Amino acid sequence: MPTPYHPPVKRSVEIAGHKTSISLEPAFWELLKQAAAREGVPVNALVARIDAERLEAETPPGLAGAVRVWLATSLLGSGLLGSGGAAEAG
Repeated sequence: MPTPYHPPVKRSVEIAGHKTSISLEPAFWELLKQAAAREGVPVNALVARIDAERLEAETPPGLAGAVRVWLATSLLGSGLLGSGGAAEAG
């Protein structure tokens, strides 16, 4: 089984007609592709939505961080990761 630890991979995305790049680890790119497929939208559209949501924050994070947080929040909200958090691991 290949290791999940891999340096970030930079890919181009288009948000509101503007190209930008995001560096994410391959596991996050895979989760992002799966999330977009579940929602029936292209990856660029999902990234654009995450970008718009992050810009509404009082202190907006960087785009890559926002994508990671959005993915983690989605997984937690779906119940796939359990609800006990750190207490559950111990």
